[in-house]
Amino acid sequence: MKVGILGGGQLGRMLLQAATNYDVTTYVLENDPECPAAHLCHHFVKGNINDYDAVYNFGKQLDALTIEIEAVNVDALEQLEKEGVKVYPTPSAIRIIKNKILQKQFYADNEIPSSAFHVTQTQSDLSKFTDFFPAVHKLGEGGYDGKGVQVIDSESEIALGFNAPSVLEKKIKIKKELALIVGMNPKGETITFPPAEMIFDQIYNLLDYQLSPAKIHEKQLWKAEAIALKIVNSLKSPGLFAVELFIDENEDVWVNETAPRVHNSGHHSIEANYSSQYDMLWRILLNYPLGNPKAIMPSAIVNIIGAIGFEGDVIYEGLDEVLKMENVFVHLYGKKKTKPGRKMGHVTIISDDYQDLTYKAHKIKNTLKAKA
Repeated sequence: MKVGILGGGQLGRMLLQAATNYDVTTYVLENDPECPAAHLCHHFVKGNINDYDAVYNFGKQLDALTIEIEAVNVDALEQLEKEGVKVYPTPSAIRIIKNKILQKQFYADNEIPSSAFHVTQTQSDLSKFTDFFPAVHKLGEGGYDGKGVQVIDSESEIALGFNAPSVLEKKIKIKKELALIVGMNPKGETITFPPAEMIFDQIYNLLDYQLSPAKIHEKQLWKAEAIALKIVNSLKSPGLFAVELFIDENEDVWVNETAPRVHNSGHHSIEANYSSQYDMLWRILLNYPLGNPKAIMPSAIVNIIGAIGFEGDVIYEGLDEVLKMENVFVHLYGKKKTKPGRKMGHVTIISDDYQDLTYKAHKIKNTLKAKA
């Protein structure tokens, strides 16, 4: 089979690394010929994944297509689907998920537990909902990696909101944040990976590290799995989906957002699960039997983020020290340039001892730095 990936970032890179286990010819469409995925595919095509003609011409030569980012031209994917190209996830699912307004309405229409919301067209619309604060304002389209999200606690902060179609969500008092990955094959069969818990730095509001399987009550696990499966079944789309969830102070479980692709929260599955999220997506794309998503051993992920105050050709400080650590796996994404906040790689730790995972996660975070 000839399979194409729209986007050539680190998710595409790791998807291509998993492709080497299968008899598949791989294609990547991306503007940057030095992107992380460029040298790992069989055929690289330079082009804009948001351009109709670029996506259509790229896809019409292929048997199947997938994405590594939602910001793609869905009209072109719909036409390719009509012409017999398998597009996983389906264009209709991508269209719903890539727009946060449509995504929230989808949850409401399908009775999926999600926080209350209002739709705003302009920044001035926020003044109609002052009794709804504290709330979170999310740009309808274009937000990514925390960009396009603004907390508004009171009327005095309305000026921080977005002057474009957006969704205003009631702020939830979060106790834990989870991510749960679901796979669905063309037959409608599904698997769920054990959920991962996101541990956030309360000062900087950035992901500190991640633990999987998440340490949650059995009833919360059942609720999280039921919600995630209902989302994917309601989307009626083969593919891999990452469902981000909240557990609030009353122990209730709510969906936050869904990503229609492999996801940062599933990186650990390369070493820590029998079938990784990347392997699972290839099985779905190639119409092979679904793999085993169970954890071999508990794991943690630490993201390697471009250090503040450094921009330019990347130098990895502390890399040798981290590579000497037991049961630690370093993944560098091949990005030549670093800048503050840029995702440069990640480190996976596996251990039966959650205290050991936490200790090593903090040690790696303080040791390994992407500088210039």
